[in-house]
Amino acid sequence: MLVPMLHFEKAGFEMEIYTPTGAPVQIEMWAFPHEDTDVQRIYRDYKAQFEQPKNLHDFVANDMAAAKNYAAIFIPGGHGAMLGLPENQDVKKLLLWTQQQDLMMCAICHGPAALLAAAMGEDAKNFMYRGYKMTAFPDAADRQTPLVGYMPGHLTWAFGKCLQDLGVEIVNKKADASVLQDRNLVTGASPKAANAFGKLATQALLKKENKQTI
Repeated sequence: MLVPMLHFEKAGFEMEIYTPTGAPVQIEMWAFPHEDTDVQRIYRDYKAQFEQPKNLHDFVANDMAAAKNYAAIFIPGGHGAMLGLPENQDVKKLLLWTQQQDLMMCAICHGPAALLAAAMGEDAKNFMYRGYKMTAFPDAADRQTPLVGYMPGHLTWAFGKCLQDLGVEIVNKKADASVLQDRNLVTGASPKAANAFGKLATQALLKKENKQTI
């Protein structure tokens, strides 16, 4: 989350932090790179927002229709993206709004799991990302839990298979540094991709913003 945020900030973009209910952001501090002073600094700068983020439900219900100053949505990774987001109606409305507004969608690692929300109540052929290519954390790596990784047991479902069943092509096989842009969607395969993902997403945003300015 924080490394891509550094790239967005350096490019001049301001960021607002949202959670589905306005509850504090749950950060996996065991993975925090404490030796990285830039990451430490941006964490401090946004700490108040992480602790008191905005409420996505309120945004969708009251502010989304009139919102004009957004360029992109960024969904960070972590297994938390698989918990609640894929079946959240507000996330579905947000995803459809990004398509209507021609906004960039950026998701890394397990973040693409949240894109499944757009499929709720829809036929597979109507899934907004049908026919897209993505990079994402591979199901094969998740199947190694709890032997590998920090999860206490086996996962009960595989988000990659769900995306593939909806017509998405996941191009990476390993939890590597691969990234990909397909139209307005930028994805990254794993935490190893954070830096390249931040660069690619920022470049895509700047290119898009410049085109809109000309």
